[in-house]
This record gives sequence, structure tokens and C-alpha cells, in this order.
Amino acid sequence: AAAALSPGQIYWAKDIIFLVNEHDLLGMEAWLEAYHGVNLTEVRSSGTPGRAGAIQAAIALELSSDVVTSFDVAVEGLNGQLPNLDLLNLFHAFCQKNGLLCTIQGKLPRSDWDSLPGYLHSLQTLLLMVLAQASGQPRGDHGLFLRYRIEAITLRGINSFRQYKYDMATVGKTLEGMFRKLNNLLERLHQSYFFYLLPSLSRFVSIGIYMPAFGLLVLVLILRISLGENRVPPPWPGTPPFPPDPAVFPQEPQPGLLALVPPVLICHAAGVALYFLPVLGQHVATQHFPVSEAEAVVLTLIAIYVAGMALPHSTHRVLSGDSGDRGWMMLKLVALLSLALQLTCLALLNFSLGFLLAVTMVPAAAAAQPRGPRVLLAALLVLATPAVTLLLGIFAQRELVEAPAAPGEGWQLFLAALAQGLLLHHLHGAFLAPLLALATYPCWLLFWNVLFWR
Repeated sequence: AAAALSPGQIYWAKDIIFLVNEHDLLGMEAWLEAYHGVNLTEVRSSGTPGRAGAIQAAIALELSSDVVTSFDVAVEGLNGQLPNLDLLNLFHAFCQKNGLLCTIQGKLPRSDWDSLPGYLHSLQTLLLMVLAQASGQPRGDHGLFLRYRIEAITLRGINSFRQYKYDMATVGKTLEGMFRKLNNLLERLHQSYFFYLLPSLSRFVSIGIYMPAFGLLVLVLILRISLGENRVPPPWPGTPPFPPDPAVFPQEPQPGLLALVPPVLICHAAGVALYFLPVLGQHVATQHFPVSEAEAVVLTLIAIYVAGMALPHSTHRVLSGDSGDRGWMMLKLVALLSLALQLTCLALLNFSLGFLLAVTMVPAAAAAQPRGPRVLLAALLVLATPAVTLLLGIFAQRELVEAPAAPGEGWQLFLAALAQGLLLHHLHGAFLAPLLALATYPCWLLFWNVLFWR
């Protein structure tokens, strides 16, 4: 409909490309790489017949019926990237002007936004966006355009609200109106926000408001590091500025940095195995077990993840004898520094993912020590592992969309999420899988070693 309304008009100052692709994200990835003449992923294409210059903006349209009752807008892209907020405001303002019903996260807008039900509704919408962004999965074809710094959103035609009905001509006028607004732009959208959270289409939370909450969580790690440095026992007894006479003060063997090498290497080796072995060993697994390749990858992933918790945690004793408090405190300082750096860098790339990992891992990391109620600390640390965070996130997402998942269904969704994460990494270059395998999981294993240091 939009293509039929566009030709013959005299006001177009820019070229318009109408693209119909196959295989969803694979087809869009192949076209984008061919159009820009790059090869970022394992997707291969035969090239495009022509080019129309640099793409300024893109609108992906998904229709499941020829009758549309509302438009649901999706903004989350690959690796949690978001389009310029001006593009979203442009669409929302156009829908309001023309009386079109538009939603976000499938939630209808409410007029009583300043009441308690309105606040709860906004909170649900906000949490759904946080979970969607943290997954790193694009919620539409627009998510791949954001990698090329092309502002894009996905509009889904919904046929659920029977009191509103629009035909295809209305859909075409909507897109044609959006194209005309983008046609009048003299430069790229760059003066608005790229970091935001949306409780509704009419309000947003900017980075200046939500980042301090994340900063307070990281501050816990920084304070813990500072307190840990003050608690590390001195390398020799007494308080002289130089080592005392061994004949007067007999010294006990103190662990050096060499004692930290085995646990650090073992934890990161487990992360490397978690990243490479499930994919490299899928053919071997299918030959010895009655499972498909996809099932073999996921089951091997879970097996290596659980096996990492059973790795030897007493290698430091071989190098440094009994190894007292100084050893595990030094290891915990290394783990706290690693976690703080990871979360800080991640919050700048994908705030939602960094925030969820911080909420779950920071309390357990600060409390980890080989003394005290070890069973309770071990349970807290297991609940803070990224795999459990993913599982709880799946159940939370189903609760927020008012479609609770049974334990069996949740487990199947968990297995599907693991497979989808690996697929997104190998086909589209998503960084969630290597981040969790090579950085977050080894860091968590360091705290697990601290807990079982003795």
C-alpha cells in the first residue's frame, strides 16, 4: 500500500527502498552485508543489483493479517542497541495526530498514569524492556540496521483489539507519512537520546536517571575492595617497616601471587571450554548419544557449566602449604576487580544486561568467603550464577506478559534460549555468549573458589 502511494509524488528528496526478504534475520543480514560491501558474519550473499547511497533510516513492517487494530513498536536491537529516541517520538506523534492506536511491549497506553495502577503498568512495561534488551536478541529486522548506525524501528500490525480496525490503506498512509517526515530531514538523527528506558511511549527514563542506581551497586564492590585491602594480613609479624629477624620472629609461609595462578587459570580454562567445546564437539556427541546436533550443543554446554563447579579448589595448597587468610583475600580482590570492570564496561554497551548481572552477582560476590555459614553462602552464590539469572528472567518475562510458564515449559524455554544465544553469536555476531562464557562465568568461578578455599 505504501509503495502504491509513493510513485508519482513530486516531494520526494530521497530514494526509498522497499525490501521484501526471506528467512527473517538471515535474509536481512545477507542484504545489509551485500549492500554495504562488508562481511561481518558467516552469512554469504551474491550481492545486490544496485545501491541508493547511505541509508538514513529504516522502518521494518511485520503484518500477520490484512486487518490491523494497532501498531506495536519494537526498539531493542542486536546486543541491546537502541535507535535514536527522535525516531520513536516521530512515530508516536504521527499516530496520535491520526488517531492510530500504538503500543509498546504489547501494553495498551493508560490515561491514569499518575495513579497506583498506572505506576504498576509503567513498571511492567519498563521491566519487559529491560529483559528484552538484556537478552541481546533483536526484536525485529530493524535490530540489524542499528549495527550500521542506521536508525530503525519495527512496526508490528496487531489484530487483537477488536474495537479498533484499520485497513491496509491506513497502514500505507501511516508508512507514507513516516517516509515524508524522514524525507524532510537534512541530516541524521543525532541530537536526541540513544540510552533510555521506556515505561510508555509518551515517557522515557534517561541515562542520567538510571545510571546512578547502577553506580550504587558497583560502589558496593569498590567499598568491598577497599575494605579487603585493609584486612589483608601483613607479610610478616609485627609492625617494623622491614622484615624482622627470623631468629626473633619466626615467619610462617605466606602465599604469594604464584598461589593465585592455578585458580585463575583453571577458571578461565573452564570458560574457554564452555565457549569452544559445545560447538566443536557436537558431531562427536551425536555419534555416541541418540540426540540431535542442537540438543548435543545445549547438553554439552550445561555439562561443562556444571563441571566447572566441581573443579579442584585446593591447588593453592600445593604451592603454598596450608595457605591462610591472605590467599583467599587476594583472590577475592582479583575477582572483585574483574567483576567491577566487567559490569562498568557492560553498562555502557547494554545497560539492562549489566544491571541484571549487578543485581544478582554483587551481593553474592561481596559476601563470598570461606568462613561463616558456607551452605547459605553457597546457595546464594548458586542463585547468582548467570545461568540461574537467565532461568529466572524467563519466568519473570512470562509473568509480566500475563502468561505464566510451568516448570517444565520454563525449562524448555531455558534450553531454547541457550541455543538461540549461540546461534545469534555465530550468525549475527552477538556478544552475549562469549561475554558470559569467557568473562562472567570465570569471574563467578573465582568467587566459588574463594568460598571453598579451605
